[in-house]
Amino acid sequence: MKTHHLLALALAVLLLPAQAERKSLRIATGELPPYATETRPDQGIALSIVRRAFELAGYKVEFHFLPWSRALAESKTGKWDGTAYWGHKPEHEKAFYLSDNVVTEQWVLIYRKTIDLNWRTLDDLRPYQIAIIQDYTYTPELWAMVKSGELKSDSTPDDLAALRKLVNGRVDITPMERNVACDLLGRNFIEGEANRLRAHPKLMTDKFTTHLMLPRKLPDSRARVLAFNIGLKKLYESGEHAKLMSQVRCPSSWSEVTVGLPK
Repeated sequence: MKTHHLLALALAVLLLPAQAERKSLRIATGELPPYATETRPDQGIALSIVRRAFELAGYKVEFHFLPWSRALAESKTGKWDGTAYWGHKPEHEKAFYLSDNVVTEQWVLIYRKTIDLNWRTLDDLRPYQIAIIQDYTYTPELWAMVKSGELKSDSTPDDLAALRKLVNGRVDITPMERNVACDLLGRNFIEGEANRLRAHPKLMTDKFTTHLMLPRKLPDSRARVLAFNIGLKKLYESGEHAKLMSQVRCPSSWSEVTVGLPK
């Protein structure tokens, strides 16, 4: 491990609050089941990981649910101690300290099983009608082909609507985070409907890391994110992270996607 990493870890350990004086942090978040949601007792898989990593670092966490855009804007000003969880974007680093990777999202193509989908590049998707959520990140390459008209897109308000369009045969494909799709199918569709769909095993990207973000405006943020990273590392090493990530049940007909989870 590089010297500056060792120094950072040592500093974080020195700054950990004592167990008897464990401080409560207020973290802004939003709704994205099963990762972040008020509908689950644990408030979601990703938030469980954030909570446990902070507990191991000597902190308690209170999650406050807001619209995602408001959570980001208010956290940037320092109104909240931080916000979770967010995909990595270079522009975030201007206003926030970003943690190590909390969850690697598994973006795949969900499609109707009547389609013989065998794709290697986005060019292979030209024949199909694709449900697209307008405010999603996806990948730059996908958005470029959608905006140029090279791919046939169907503007759709959210993931649930996209799955309904798939089940009803109105579109052929939709890009979606795999565990999000499994959660939505389990809660909103009967088994026969869910089994009309498949998740292609090819990942759209294996680099969609997500992060806790603490505002640079707050003087304690740097020490807190270093402490959090120590707790998160313990979660990975103990196997607890993998156990938390294994909670989602997908349709019985789906083949498994194997993906590495970079730290």
